Amino acid sequence: MKTTLYQFALCPFCNKVRAGLQLKGIPFEEVEVSPRSKVELPALPEEAPKKVPVLQVGDTVLWDSTQILSQLDQAYPETLRLTPADDATRSRADAMEQWVDDEFIQSLPPVLYGTWREAAQASKIIAKHSRFGAGEGLAVKVGGPVIMHAVAKRILKRNGRTDAHAWVHENLDYFERELGERDFVCGDALTVADVAMHGALTCISPFPIFENVQSRPVLHAWFERVEAMKKSTAEA
Repeated sequence: MKTTLYQFALCPFCNKVRAGLQLKGIPFEEVEVSPRSKVELPALPEEAPKKVPVLQVGDTVLWDSTQILSQLDQAYPETLRLTPADDATRSRADAMEQWVDDEFIQSLPPVLYGTWREAAQASKIIAKHSRFGAGEGLAVKVGGPVIMHAVAKRILKRNGRTDAHAWVHENLDYFERELGERDFVCGDALTVADVAMHGALTCISPFPIFENVQSRPVLHAWFERVEAMKKSTAEA
């Protein structure tokens, strides 16, 4: 059954879905979607927002990163389960996934696009992953940094923040405290909470802010554990 992920290369929610697919060992194709026209998206139901990530599995179209991962557990029960069966553990995993989506991911655009240099680097990464035509590719490279930089400034203002990097550092502190001495967020087994955070961190890995992750022994060890699971699944 063909599986296609419609994405933006630097979308944390898309990276969250990609991490889930990789950890489950589900083969998939990636289609980079133009942030301007979004013409690459498949036909969507009327109730679905016209935004990424979108996952097409055969003739079924899924949207919303949290719902996608939940439905993958149901569609591929023989793969690694991301949603805990135990009610208490599931409650914690869901709460941490929600925190990643609502709090941590919110703090990322200003460190990806906060300066003109960062915004230009981000647009190059998007263009590199795309198959856009010459006109669309040029628009992303030239117009992308302007739009991205403006978005980053609005997010900072809306959240009463002036230092984007300090905001991310605070969130990393919080995640480390929640992780504690566990191998994964909820204990010995990986859950959607780990998938969400790993996907979000993957977005910032090409940027200097990722050095802060690498400099934190506990956080870096956790990140490498998840990476090792992805590689193990790919090699199986």
